[in-house]
Amino acid sequence: MANEPLEVVDPSGLTDADWAEINALQRAYTEHGAKALNRALADLRERDLIRYARVIGAFFPNELREMIRDEMANMGLDEADLREMLRKLESPARDQ
Repeated sequence: MANEPLEVVDPSGLTDADWAEINALQRAYTEHGAKALNRALADLRERDLIRYARVIGAFFPNELREMIRDEMANMGLDEADLREMLRKLESPARDQ
């Protein structure tokens, strides 16, 4: 019996390459089950951590956001700290 395909919950910001990975992950899960999906996810994480985060975020957006918040809290950072860092990065007066 085939597994049900994984559903993309939040497709915003996905590139064509992200969609190719999503399709491969869905195929692995549908055809071979959870173990194949876990292997494919581990491979993606090793090859491209940024793409891995975008793909996981497409499947589990709320969980990814919560995990990021938790990790930031563990580092002693909050949303205001992150906004300040972004503001400094985007500032035209930053060091040249």
